[in-house]
Amino acid sequence: MASIKVLMFGDIVGRVGRRAVVAVMPELKKKYKPDLTIANVENLAHGVGVTPSTLDEVRQAGVDFFTSGNHIWDKPEVVMMFEDKNLPLLRPANYPLGVPGRGVALVSISGNRQILITNLMGRVFMPQQFDCPFRKIDSILEEYKEIPRAATIIDFHAEATSEKVAFGLYVDGRASAVLGTHTHVPTADAEVLPGGTAYVSDIGMVGAKGTVIGVDKKNILKKFLTQMPAAHEMPEGGVCAVNAVCVTIDETNQRAVSIERIYREVEII
Repeated sequence: MASIKVLMFGDIVGRVGRRAVVAVMPELKKKYKPDLTIANVENLAHGVGVTPSTLDEVRQAGVDFFTSGNHIWDKPEVVMMFEDKNLPLLRPANYPLGVPGRGVALVSISGNRQILITNLMGRVFMPQQFDCPFRKIDSILEEYKEIPRAATIIDFHAEATSEKVAFGLYVDGRASAVLGTHTHVPTADAEVLPGGTAYVSDIGMVGAKGTVIGVDKKNILKKFLTQMPAAHEMPEGGVCAVNAVCVTIDETNQRAVSIERIYREVEII
């Protein structure tokens, strides 16, 4: 069987998350030998958004391509970044027409093979008015149906587990993997669906342990107790939880063979 491996990190949160990716990458590359490494970077720059320097840090560490979500716009520099058509960064494809950036990309890997990557946002519990992700994936797959490729990978960035599960079942057999991001909490439902699509509701974050989804607990607990606004503060060091998955795909039919959860802890100074 001719197969490829895709390694994907969940939402990388702030400096501690970036440094953790740098620390674990050599071991993960050696063990899994991925053909493509992806990471969600909507929280890369101090927990909100992405900047050229923070993206370059994880790119230099060995991440090949980047997905995102609704926080991608939290740093104004990203609009300029999207002007670079060669930058390996996606924003969700189901934003309205006219939004900067792209939501789909064909990525070349060794052996003249191509992998289709797309990034979509869920709509349940989201304040923004996104286009329907179910109908959007239909149009994307129709647009690329004649393009030979070894795999199709979807980062489904959504809040509600029910919407994620429904989306995975909707595209089962039509995509190699549906990998959930956004909630920062890893789920225990990684599996290959009956039609051959690798699925997990949420990969989980790469962020500081002992926090509230990557944010220092002090102000967040105060916010819950008092209902008063509180600033989000990101730890600069400490123990970092690294959550990722490795998907093995049969490139002859684009079907997933397996999906393996990956968890590491790294001390960041």
